[in-house]
Amino acid sequence: MASRLGKHARIVLIASFAWIFCGVVAVAAPYAAMVIDARTGEVLHSRNADTRLHPASLTKMMTLYVAFEAVENGEISLDTMVTIPRVAANEPPSKLGLRAGQKIKLRYLIRASAVKSANDAATAIGVAIEGSEAAFARRMNRTAQALGMTRTTFRNAHGLTESGHMSTARDMTILGRHVLYDYPQYYNLFSRRSTHAGIKEVANTNRRLLNSYRGADGIKTGYTRAAGSNLVASAERGSERVIATVFGGQSSAWRNQRVAELLDMGFERSPTRAAIRHPGRPAYIGSQRGTVVANADGVVVNRGGTRLAGRTIRVSGAVTRSLRPTGRPVEAPDILLVSQSDILKAVEEAQSLSIAAAVTPEVRPPEAQPAPEQEIVTRVSTSGGRHWAVNVGRYPSKFRAQQSLLQVALMEMGSLNGSTRKVVKSPQGFDAHFVGLTREGADLACRRLQSRGKTCFMVGPAGG
Repeated sequence: MASRLGKHARIVLIASFAWIFCGVVAVAAPYAAMVIDARTGEVLHSRNADTRLHPASLTKMMTLYVAFEAVENGEISLDTMVTIPRVAANEPPSKLGLRAGQKIKLRYLIRASAVKSANDAATAIGVAIEGSEAAFARRMNRTAQALGMTRTTFRNAHGLTESGHMSTARDMTILGRHVLYDYPQYYNLFSRRSTHAGIKEVANTNRRLLNSYRGADGIKTGYTRAAGSNLVASAERGSERVIATVFGGQSSAWRNQRVAELLDMGFERSPTRAAIRHPGRPAYIGSQRGTVVANADGVVVNRGGTRLAGRTIRVSGAVTRSLRPTGRPVEAPDILLVSQSDILKAVEEAQSLSIAAAVTPEVRPPEAQPAPEQEIVTRVSTSGGRHWAVNVGRYPSKFRAQQSLLQVALMEMGSLNGSTRKVVKSPQGFDAHFVGLTREGADLACRRLQSRGKTCFMVGPAGG
């Protein structure tokens, strides 16, 4: 009897182990990897890099990319008080612990998403910017296409498993490189071992790799049962920088070890010296909520007041009103020198900003225009002193102001020819000016810049 019971117990035990083993195999995530030289974008290693897999919280890189874009373009500010919607408060862990109706600054939601990978914070960011999860996911997909992420589809802002929410190792590597180069002023977030997120201190989900691998400074971890342990990591040693991506890690420890091996491979295969080729930012699309209208300055906006890129409006008459752009909060240090790579990046951005203007019909001389009220002046009077200036924005650093001046100069060479680029420091920030213009020249330049969707205002001899 005891023998039969012992045999029965062994059979049950073996069957149980078999069931557990089959279950593990059934949920094991496929492996994929990619390694690039971050400076040039050159692929140094890939495996299953184009296989569509679950990205998990790597998704939050796109959530944050869109948030950075929205802040830079004035849709929202880092100090905007966000009211937490119920849908965000109800997200499963990992989470910050936000309550429905609670108010918290956007900057803390960004920190919680980047460092702790908080799902409630990510959803709150999406709803704050686009009004709903679905609308934000559509914007994420538009941005992904603009970045060249051709095999990615987002369904939410946090990355929890959802039907159709898929990406690839290649696409996430592309996104990681854009986060690094497009928004360097925010990149330090990803290397913080911990940060204060408004209601409490939170620890970085990637701190083990940051602490153990020399030169590692980001970027984002992710884990779900369907995805396995994912990671996009970047490291810099000397003049070299490598980005490595892993999908489908068996555990966080295994993932970290594999990423370290891939980063080592990347540093071995990448050249010591290489010119940085910036990936190039996509044209700003912005929010598409509401009906498209034209505001009082002739700029195309949606019902929420957000300027829409890719549309050109012909304006006429003198500039009567132009609001002073507000400074954009940035935590980066003030950099006073513009490097050759920054100039190349500015040229690329100016060229992208000129795409919309390129489709505008060629301007004929004033006397050939059939409708004087739509006239665009192409010549300016030389009468009067050249004591006027055009302000094209206020920025948190001298470097950003200089970069903006270079972009605008390349975008509007005709009317700004002969002016001098000048950065004026004030208690509120750094004003970007083109100085040495006549009143007529400043008026013309401002009208032409406004027709391209660029905010500006004239500054008279007395500084008004």
